Amino acid sequence: MAGPLFSAAEAWSTGWAPALAAGLATIVATRRVLAFLHHRQIMDLPNERSSHKLPTPRGGGLATTPILAGIILALGWFHASAGLGMLGLGALVLLAISWADDRKGLPPLPRFLTHACMIAAFLTLVPGKLLVFGGAVPPWADRVIAGVAWLWFVNLYNFMDGIDGITGIETTTVGLGIALVATLAPGLAVLDAIPGGLAVAAIGAGFLIFNWHPAKLFLGDSGSIPLGYVLGGLLLLLAMQGQLAAALILPAYYLADATITLFRRALNREKIWQAHRKHFYQRAVQGGRRHDQVALVILAGNVALIGAAMGAASGYVWQGAGAALVITAAMLTLLQSWSRGTLK
Repeated sequence: MAGPLFSAAEAWSTGWAPALAAGLATIVATRRVLAFLHHRQIMDLPNERSSHKLPTPRGGGLATTPILAGIILALGWFHASAGLGMLGLGALVLLAISWADDRKGLPPLPRFLTHACMIAAFLTLVPGKLLVFGGAVPPWADRVIAGVAWLWFVNLYNFMDGIDGITGIETTTVGLGIALVATLAPGLAVLDAIPGGLAVAAIGAGFLIFNWHPAKLFLGDSGSIPLGYVLGGLLLLLAMQGQLAAALILPAYYLADATITLFRRALNREKIWQAHRKHFYQRAVQGGRRHDQVALVILAGNVALIGAAMGAASGYVWQGAGAALVITAAMLTLLQSWSRGTLK
């Protein structure tokens, strides 16, 4: 890990150029990957668990993940950050296994073990003094809790990629939110999270051009899993700089929707690792709303969550957490109402 070599202003100024390059590269690469997928007829065919009705190319991660890994590795080299370097390498490893899963379908165990190994590799590089809970629990417990939470985040990021535009919006807003919150955090978060967050946000925005409703292309596991890994690592860096509340607030909607849905399915004794259409956002689409309408609700809510995270990072922790609870509850309530057709 690198030390606090730059101020927040310098981190922002050096972060815009790689972010712009990442966004433009994503657009160019996605066009070429889309043509390749059409040529090879690599399609996501509609089934009973799908929210789309037409065969759509799947594998946008072949465009987004190499750019994601490349830009994070470059930032890690420029800032002498072993943490960013590991995130870049981990994204490439996860691209390989996730693409195999996209094409052939792999059992859950080898996928989860690979995710866990990449997470453990990052955590071994983090200096022991950097703790998520600030010493409230033993260091070994801090690392275990952080690792399990990150593993869940990686997989929920994949679970939540179920309608047009949703992952592009989440990636763009959470990435931007990370950069903004890092401005208020000292040390490593400034160095790593500002340029990293900006770059990830730009990649999400570039992909969104092709994934907005009606989507021309789906991300696939090869895109959503590495994105969840990198964003989870950047959020963890914020938490280790004393910004745990802000790190939880930024992805609060995704955390709430995925976790509530998981517990519902577990209580119903369903196979929780199998694909389904029971998330709040999916049920809103089944209730008659368009993908873009639901995605815009998530965009509006996420913008409000960025504000709440900024408040928490500025010292108003309880106020920011309370606002995040209200915002997230309002989003879930609206989507639930749409699923029942009770709100027109």
